[in-house]
Amino acid sequence: MSLGPEASITDETTAPAADAAGDRDGEQAIAGRSLKQIAWRRLKKDRVAMAGAIVVIFLIIVAVLAPVLTKWFGHPIDEYHIDQIDPTFSTPIGKFGGISREFLFGVEPTSGRDVFSRILYGAQTSLSVAFLSALLSTFLGTIFGLAAGFLGGWVDAVISRVMDFLLAFPQLLFAIALVSVLPDSFLFFGDRWSRVFVLVGVIGFFGWPYIGRIVRGQTLSLREREFVEASRSMGARSGRILFKELLPNLAAPILVYATLIIPTNILTEAALSFLGVGIPPPNPSWGGMLSDAVTFYSIDPMYMIIPGGMIFITVLAFNLFGDGLRDALDPKAR
Repeated sequence: MSLGPEASITDETTAPAADAAGDRDGEQAIAGRSLKQIAWRRLKKDRVAMAGAIVVIFLIIVAVLAPVLTKWFGHPIDEYHIDQIDPTFSTPIGKFGGISREFLFGVEPTSGRDVFSRILYGAQTSLSVAFLSALLSTFLGTIFGLAAGFLGGWVDAVISRVMDFLLAFPQLLFAIALVSVLPDSFLFFGDRWSRVFVLVGVIGFFGWPYIGRIVRGQTLSLREREFVEASRSMGARSGRILFKELLPNLAAPILVYATLIIPTNILTEAALSFLGVGIPPPNPSWGGMLSDAVTFYSIDPMYMIIPGGMIFITVLAFNLFGDGLRDALDPKAR
């Protein structure tokens, strides 16, 4: 007889414990996630975007460690190896452009300089120009786009006309004219980094209207939202509304566009160097190497394939990562 009540007591005491555990599991299952967590989970599921991100990180590390990697696996960029050059045809002696254990990417025709070392320093140059010019254009585009979209009126009209003028202005011709009149070096910078900052200024200045239009359009939409009206009703000033209310909601499109504009800047720098108005020789640059390879591409195709392949891989990696980041930050995407 005693088993019945004891059994019922045990059931009654264990059932609430099970219900409590179930409630705790339910609370964990429906725990809210921030927008950053949701975007990160979406981005991790996109294998193509993650592969692009890995390549981008690898290229950045290679560019930062270019002096160390050159010392370990290559030769100084200004060191000539005439013994590796055929004196009759001025081409590398070995196969595939002279690729060997000593010269991982071969040697340059005529000069015999190590292609591997010059590719590393070319990555440093191209990524520096691309990132700094993207940072400059993003900063200017965000500031002027916010001002045009939020203030409206004559401010919007003036900024919009300036953007239209810059978009119609021939950037390449202006870059050629500006570089031709500026000195090769200024302040305490050498000719290489002086030209890098000139290219950053030109590319960044002519690139901000693109992101400025995007920010202006988003600002025009957001300034009529309820949270902006609530801030105004509470006495918030224009500066607080711009930088505390509107700018955080514009972070996603700004970040995505900044990621997508970097490969465009890489191509622009390579095109300017190819035309001879970018990084001055003998400083290494992927575009400059392509320009030098035009003379030898029929007898030494590797000298053109290697820098061209690096430009292709870099631009493709940034584009894949930018597309994946855009999908991850889109709240309407599944």
